[in-house]
Amino acid sequence: MFNNPLSTPYNFFQAWIDSLFVDHAIFRLLWTNLAPVINGKVWRSNHPTPARIKKLKNKLHLKSIINLRGHRQCGSDALGRAFCHSINLPYIDMAFESRNAPHRERILKFYSIYKTIPTPTLIHCKSGADRAGLASGLIILFEGGKANEALKHLNWRYLHFKRSRTGVLDAFFLLYQREAEGKMPFIEWVRSYYDEQKLREEFKAGLWSHLLTDHVLRRE
Repeated sequence: MFNNPLSTPYNFFQAWIDSLFVDHAIFRLLWTNLAPVINGKVWRSNHPTPARIKKLKNKLHLKSIINLRGHRQCGSDALGRAFCHSINLPYIDMAFESRNAPHRERILKFYSIYKTIPTPTLIHCKSGADRAGLASGLIILFEGGKANEALKHLNWRYLHFKRSRTGVLDAFFLLYQREAEGKMPFIEWVRSYYDEQKLREEFKAGLWSHLLTDHVLRRE
């Protein structure tokens, strides 16, 4: 856990050590998990380093970043947040869970954020797999797309495993597809009909995939 201001060279050094070796950013120096969600408007990735934020801002003309991890006490958060502040790039916190049925109020909050943020924007979680996949799928549906399009963002190529506990995210989109797709707008279904408790109770994860994501890969 890192919870110090970046006010001294030593604290800055500590933040990098925490980011690289505690928050596993060392694996994200070359592996970015970067992919488009809405061409020219929304991109997804794992947690970017300050250098990658600078590169992506110039390459993709980013106007904002949405942090799907929420405000965390870790070096990656401190470094990225401080760098975005230094270049006047809005850095917006929107915490999602990856192993539970998506909360109605968080989806509605994300919808409000999405409708007002400047774009192009980059959404990121830690690995760019599960919460980034959920948020990408939500954006597809906010834009009037189909559940099958949303589900493409929850895929093994992003290191998402639907038979683990994170498969509850797939189950969420399938629930909308089964109950309301073609009958009502997605956001209306979320507001008035989505039963997160029922989804939570009905979803069952596979044992081996659960062990892989939670105990071998130790994903957040």
